[in-house]
Parts: sequence; structure tokens; C-alpha cells
Amino acid sequence: MGAALPETAGITDETDAFLGVEHSACGRRWRPRLSPQREHIATAIAQQNGLPEILGRVLAARGAEPQTVEDFFNPTLRTLMPDPASLQDMEKAAARFADAIRNDEPIAIFGDYDVDGACSITLIERFLRHHDRKAAHYIPDRLTEGYGPSDAAMRDLCEEGAKLILTVDCGTAAHGPIATANEAGAEVIVLDHHQADEDLPPALAVVNPNREDDISGLGHLAAAGVVFMFLVAVTRQLRQSGFYGETPEPDLLSSLDLVALATICDVVPLKGINRAFVAQGLKILRLRQNPGLRALADVSRIDDAPSCYTLGFVFGPRINAGGRTGFSGLGTALLCTDDDVEARALADRLEALNTERKAIEDRMLQEAFAVAEATLEAEPDKPLLIAHGDGWHKGLLGLVASRVTERFARPTLVIAWDEAGEGTGSGRSIPGVDLGRAIRDCVSNAILTKGGGHAMAAGFALSRDRLTSFEQTLSDQFESGVAAADEAREMLLDGALSASGATRELLALLEQAGPFGMGHPRPRFAFPTHRVTGIRLMKGTHIRCRLQSPDGARLEACAFRAAETPLGKLLLEAEGRPLHVAGHLRINRWQGRETVELTIEDAAEPR
Repeated sequence: MGAALPETAGITDETDAFLGVEHSACGRRWRPRLSPQREHIATAIAQQNGLPEILGRVLAARGAEPQTVEDFFNPTLRTLMPDPASLQDMEKAAARFADAIRNDEPIAIFGDYDVDGACSITLIERFLRHHDRKAAHYIPDRLTEGYGPSDAAMRDLCEEGAKLILTVDCGTAAHGPIATANEAGAEVIVLDHHQADEDLPPALAVVNPNREDDISGLGHLAAAGVVFMFLVAVTRQLRQSGFYGETPEPDLLSSLDLVALATICDVVPLKGINRAFVAQGLKILRLRQNPGLRALADVSRIDDAPSCYTLGFVFGPRINAGGRTGFSGLGTALLCTDDDVEARALADRLEALNTERKAIEDRMLQEAFAVAEATLEAEPDKPLLIAHGDGWHKGLLGLVASRVTERFARPTLVIAWDEAGEGTGSGRSIPGVDLGRAIRDCVSNAILTKGGGHAMAAGFALSRDRLTSFEQTLSDQFESGVAAADEAREMLLDGALSASGATRELLALLEQAGPFGMGHPRPRFAFPTHRVTGIRLMKGTHIRCRLQSPDGARLEACAFRAAETPLGKLLLEAEGRPLHVAGHLRINRWQGRETVELTIEDAAEPR
């Protein structure tokens, strides 16, 4: 660890930038993640737990205290699981579902078509299967039906005999369809996590930690996390009623691989119980118990122990590929099946659809990038980017919006128009700009025909003649928030290292502080004044290079999808010159060899 440079290198007081970087290649000010007020906490964590100082700093910057380090190293449900009853309407919902199981009532599940929805449906489906019960389930076609329950779908489920309908990862805004189900003789339980207005739908129970009157403090849960807690509450109800005798209680912990998958893919904060869901879920995943996930790992050629990266960037896109390309039920079918032959066939199909999806996405992305660049060239302070096209693939709008937001640091809306001039849109935002609330306000004001979502992501529908009004409304609303975000754009760093300090031993220590994701970021380090050599362009988009420290040590590095960005341009022109380079470390496995590599996220000229 002697090669690690001081955390405060280049900082003279609390207001100075890290290494003096006020404006990096990505337009950000570099700042230390650990505040001066928590310096003593970092020291105490290291000393009291026998840890290296740099690990103490990483833990302290993520909220750890000397007495809570064990929870960070080993987050468990035993220590972090809240009482499910803390969620509004939970006890009512659990009691009703337990009654349906005891009385063998006809049950149906309406779920969203993304990973979180597929995992939520599967959790309930497998729970019912354990109790020798079954349910019909309905997954809307993303391209023709859109998000959430419809009147027609609810009528269909009722006509098939459903007396109890569960909506998972949706339903909070489905006032009309839930009323339709009630009129047809079915009760509805909503299990959701999307933002909610004060006026809730006429369901028997709405279990949603983001409803305005819920005080559980669990708004960071994915829908699958809500469903898992619901099933814990149902199991408790059945146990208390004496239901379990010949039928054993379900092993809910064995389903945490699904909860972990949904938690990572829905990009919810990895704090509290979510960290336990993911940490314990990864352990279950490594046992390869779920035939669908096992087949997906084989098709994807996953040889290493699965990680958060595996969940988010390997499994997630493939499970989502069905919904994005017109086959909404494939992901759920894969996760639900117990047949190895069927699982392999479904995994092969999803792999092919994912390849098709990537080709279509690349074409849309280039068009959207061109629109964004032209918009900002004409109006650099534009607070909102909108790209739209006739016949664009509706299933890929969110992916494209996410990539545009990532590159240009602006809230982005991407819209596909049909022949009748009706648009389907998806948006992504930046911290400090609540897109979900803005979309719901536009629905209330009849600018949009429907819409909803989170602060950072939303979906909507509108007519072409409302586009100008929509754009102006959101631009006015976002102007101050985007300006403030631009002013405050920062890259937070956990410390400074040299190339010789980037070792496998250091990485092993850092991994103890995981799992990492939204709200619990992977450690990021600066490599000050390292000479950049061996620069080469890979596949036209990625930039590989080598960083050499003043003592001659070298570190392989890669900036992914950076070629056309300001970061890429700086790197490509830096052969033989020293730069401050920042990013996170990872193990690169290639042809049986393991090497430490830096994923470059930013760079700056030394002052």
C-alpha cells in the first residue's frame, strides 16, 4: 500500500479541487469523496478494525462507522431486513393473498415487461408453485400496449376467472383499469415502487413505499424487493394461521438471486436492505439453482463467479431483449421454467434478440447523438434534449435516452412517432431534476396523454401537435435545475494512486466494501501525472492505452465508448504526455491471465 498517494494530494483547503482540477475533459471539477469532517472516522475505522488506511477512507466516505464495518463487509437480511408491516397496506395485502392461497382462489398476476417486472412475477409464481397453486399472468406487449394495466387486459383476466389480481412493478397510476377489474368482480393488490400521486387507484391494497403516506423509508426498493417483503409477510400470515404442516414453509432466501437481479437492473440505490439483497443474492446465483439463469450464463459464456456487472450488463440486457423486440413474455418464461431444455432454448432466443437489439440501437443512437450535438451547438445552455423520429423502435427509447444523457449531461427525451402522429417516449434525467414529477404534471395538464416514472426515468405518450408545448414546459421547468447541476458538476474521488499501487491485493481489499452500484459507488481513484503511451483505437469506439508513473511502473487502461467524446480526444492526442487520469480498477481476464486494469472515466491536463 506504500504506493498509494495521499488522499489530500493537491488540496490546500476544503474548497480546493482535487489535484487542482477545476475543469476536466468531461467538464467536471474533481473533489475528494471523503469530507474533511469524516477524516477522523476513516482513521478510526482503519485502526479499530486492522484495515489499511485507504480502505478506511473508502468505507467512511460511504457512511460506515467503526462499529458498523461488519455490516458493510457482510450485509445480511438478519441485520438489515425491516418489518414488512412497516409498509402501508402490507398487512391487508398479505392477509388477502394468504386467504386466496388457503381457499385456492383463481389468481392472476399483471407484470411489467422489464427485468424488475419479470423477476417480480417469477417470485410470486414460484411462491404459488411451492404451495401447489398457480396463477395466470399477463405481460403487456411493450410495442403495442405500452406500460401498465389496460382496461382490456384487466377484463381478459377477469373473464378467465381471476378473483384476485396482483399488479407488480406497475399499477400505482392505473385508476381506470383497476376500477374496470373491480366492476368485473376481481379485487386488486398493487405491488409497486414508482412515484405516486396523493390520489391512489381503487385497489384493495397499494403496497408502494413511494406513496405519499408511506413512512417506511423504503422508497429505494425495486419492485422485486417490495414483492419479496410481501411474500415474507404472506408466509408469516400462513404460519400464524396454522397452514404449514404437511406443506413446508417456502425457502424465500433461495429466491434472492431474482431480487438481486432486479435490484441491480432497475438501478435503485444500494443502501440498507438492498445491499443485503444483492450480496446474498449473488451467493445464491453462484449455486446456479435457477435453470433459466444457469442457461443464460452458459449462453453468455460466463465462466467467472457472477458479479453486479454480470447482473446489470450481461443478464439484464438479454432478459430485456424480448420485451424490447416484441416478445415481452420471454424473460419471465426463462426465469419461471424448471425445464433445462426449455431454459436453453429460451436463452438462445434471447441471445439472438439481444444481438438484433444492439444493431438497431446503434443506428438510433447515432441519429440521437447528431440531434443532441446540433441542439447544443445552436443553444449551449439548452436544459433539455429531445430526439424523435418516425418509426423509431419503441423498445429501445429508454436505452438511447440513457446514453444521450450520459454523454451530454442533460435530461433527454426520445420519442418514436407512428403513422397517426402519436408518440411513445422515454426519458432519462440527471441528479437534481425530477423528471417523473414533471411528466405527471404534464399528464395532469393534458399536455401528455399518459406518463409516469421516477425522478431519473420516465415514460410517456403524446400527440405530435403537443410536442412544442411539451418541450417548452419542461425546458422552463428544468432551466434552473440544469443550470445548478452544470455549476455543481463534480467527479468524486476516493484517493490518489500510482500505477505500482494498483495491485490485485488492493482490489481484493476494496471488493470487501461491495457490492457496488447506484448509491454505493465503486471506488474511484486519480492517477496523477502519469504518462500516456501505447494509445490505440479499438472497434472504432474504445481507447486503450498504458499509464506510466514517474517511477516507471505501468498500468493498462481503457476508456470505453470514448472515441468521439472530449475525453477521447484528449487521450488520443496525449501520446507520450503526462495527464491526470481518473477511473475505477478492475480485473481483466484474458486467455487465462489476470491483470489489473483501469477503466478511465475522466482525465485532465496537469496545471
